[in-house]
Amino acid sequence: MRLEDFHSGELKQQYRYKSFSPLLVNQEWTWEDPQINTLLEQASRSLAEINAFSLIVPDVDLFIQMHVVKEANTSSRIEGTQTQMDEALQNEEDILPEKRDDWKEVQNYIQAMNTAIDELKTLPLSNRLLRQTHETLMQGVRGDAKTPGEFRCSQNWIGGTSLTDAIYIPPHHNEIADLMGDLEKFWHNEEIDVPDLIRVAISHYQFETIHPFLDGNGRIGRLLITLYFVSKELLSKPCLYLSAYLEKNKGAYYDALTTVRSSHNMIHWIKFFLVAIRETAEKGKNTFQEILALRREVDTFTMNLGGRAPNAKTLFNSLYKRPIINANGAAALLGVTHQTASSLIRELEAAGFLREMTGNQRNRNYLFSPYFNLFID
Repeated sequence: MRLEDFHSGELKQQYRYKSFSPLLVNQEWTWEDPQINTLLEQASRSLAEINAFSLIVPDVDLFIQMHVVKEANTSSRIEGTQTQMDEALQNEEDILPEKRDDWKEVQNYIQAMNTAIDELKTLPLSNRLLRQTHETLMQGVRGDAKTPGEFRCSQNWIGGTSLTDAIYIPPHHNEIADLMGDLEKFWHNEEIDVPDLIRVAISHYQFETIHPFLDGNGRIGRLLITLYFVSKELLSKPCLYLSAYLEKNKGAYYDALTTVRSSHNMIHWIKFFLVAIRETAEKGKNTFQEILALRREVDTFTMNLGGRAPNAKTLFNSLYKRPIINANGAAALLGVTHQTASSLIRELEAAGFLREMTGNQRNRNYLFSPYFNLFID
């Protein structure tokens, strides 16, 4: 299929409405537009560079969790949650009751993402894995009554209040099994010569067009991008996520997907996607460089603490994973008294590494703000 000749699908008459039935994607894809080649080269190079950084950064796993938290929070925010990054890092008891539903959705996303990445060590990227991930994502939150972990068995829609005024009506549920089966074959079809970045761009479009779940399709579809990269070993670590770019360009993102369906313009979507990969990978590379610079500063400071250096190093390693701490948590982590932990925290606060974030006299939480700020756009 030449991209220039692409026809997105057709509207099918259902009972009192028409659903959209997309073209199957498991086929050869070619193009003549030279700009795609240029963008493909740029995006591939940027992706390779951020992957190289993830391989040379010492103890890189310490920093991956913050990438995951940022993605979970941002991807959920695209869907309407109001949780802020600092709130996503806090414990449930520290969250205002009226904000806990949103907070729980972000926590589910973190768990779903971590579990899915771990599952890729033994399972291929598959519909089975997506269903398992969806079940974790939707457990105990809004939408948990909408068959978590199962493809839909009824019609859904996007926009509007019902099928009569919907902006987009995905394919009828009777088509889901065949469409998702075709998409899974496309991920693993070695008999066609389609670059991985083109494959994943088409896959994200197709997944969002199929909308196979009753709820949570946007978050699973964005997570699919990173799962594809890891499964194909384009990323050794899950260090690249597109949600921050897509949130900043939310209108253009939705317009690009809609344009494929309405105008058969897959080229426009692929160009948008490749730019998103290039820009996100470049920003991710800069973040790794800033992390390395901050860590050198931290290590220099820690070495000058004498006998307290081992405890400070342990505390910082914990803060790289989750940059919020309190005296009780530090005492438990280090196996020291509350007084000793509080003294160390005060020293790190005086040095500018920690910032008290509650304003309380007791039960105070401290943020590793120089590190946290590296993940705030």
